[in-house]
Amino acid sequence: MVRVRPGIAYDCDVLVVGGGIVGLSTAYAITRVAPGTRVTVLEKEPGPARHQTGRNSGVIHSGIYYRPGSLKARYAVRGAAEMVKFCAEYGIAHAVTGKLIVATEKDELPRLHALVQRGRENGIPVRELSGPQIAEYEPEVRGLAAIHVGTTGICDFVGVARQLAEASGAEIRYGARVERIDRRPELGVAVRTTSGDVVRGRVLVNCAGLYCDEVAWLTGDDPEMRIVPFRGEYYELARPDLVRGLVYPVPDPAFPFLGVHLTRGIDGGVHIGPNAVPALAREGYDWGAVRPREVARTLAWPGAWRMARRHWRYGAGELARSASKAAFTTAVRRLLPAVTADDLVPAAAGVRAQAVLRDGGLVDDFLIKEGARAVHVLNAPSPAATASLPIGREVAGRALAMLGSV
Repeated sequence: MVRVRPGIAYDCDVLVVGGGIVGLSTAYAITRVAPGTRVTVLEKEPGPARHQTGRNSGVIHSGIYYRPGSLKARYAVRGAAEMVKFCAEYGIAHAVTGKLIVATEKDELPRLHALVQRGRENGIPVRELSGPQIAEYEPEVRGLAAIHVGTTGICDFVGVARQLAEASGAEIRYGARVERIDRRPELGVAVRTTSGDVVRGRVLVNCAGLYCDEVAWLTGDDPEMRIVPFRGEYYELARPDLVRGLVYPVPDPAFPFLGVHLTRGIDGGVHIGPNAVPALAREGYDWGAVRPREVARTLAWPGAWRMARRHWRYGAGELARSASKAAFTTAVRRLLPAVTADDLVPAAAGVRAQAVLRDGGLVDDFLIKEGARAVHVLNAPSPAATASLPIGREVAGRALAMLGSV
């Protein structure tokens, strides 16, 4: 068993588990706020940003969807502006494109108007459009009404993560999968990796994404939630000229997912998706990826069953679009009537690390908890990449305060 032992020198002051954009932003923030603080990042993959960070749609979100005053609203609005500035400073590919949110059914109009009000409460400039005005932005898109959100953009989040790693000055250890953690409140933490290396730090920061709940348990803290992985499946548009920018449907406020949308990426290609289906592994990027142990842990969590009973109708629709390209095409044609099944080319999928509570509730805000000598980031799906710089500062502040008290 790995142990923290008195008299043994610490390898670092802050030990970060997870080399995605949130973990690397935290390392960057720590060394900016407190120069000289020794930070080590453990990442199990051979490079940074291999999962949620590197498999999303690359959108810099405006923050319009999120409840005023919530961490998501505050950090997305602030983070969008900071992300554009960061990309400009370091020469990372990005563009502020704006986006349309389009109502295609009458029952969506009240929700669209509610988004206008929410945007204004969050300080986001919004332009309301009639059906015919949609063509000013997207000639091939059809709808009853829409709103244009000018602060939305796109960027290369993998490039951002690499730059954060380099600029942080932290020691980044790739291929370092955490196996055991020994946390002693009076001493610190010792982490053993599967290679047998032991790293000792004064404070642990858990930014393990899809495995953040398991890292919390290894530390000895009950996260009071479980990660339930949802795979987001994408297609690429064979005729990218059909879409100029970003086009979204009106989301259902009962779910944290934004629905099937159209995204012209920084490379000029247009991605369509994602849908959201339960994954059979935490890194289950296709139906063939099955990890029985992880499935069993999900099924053992009462919240997973309660969530399924509550949202089975929504889930059935997502599964139908996963199983049937024709059903997926039908969903896309609500926004883009000119699209055909032949226009949709399968693209790489992503997996969302969604925190689910014991009562079946989906955690709808960023969730950060503290334990003795540990800070755990327990829910950081979209828009976490957009909000990564403010999230990193928040987590860094907590870790440094903890460091100063020991």
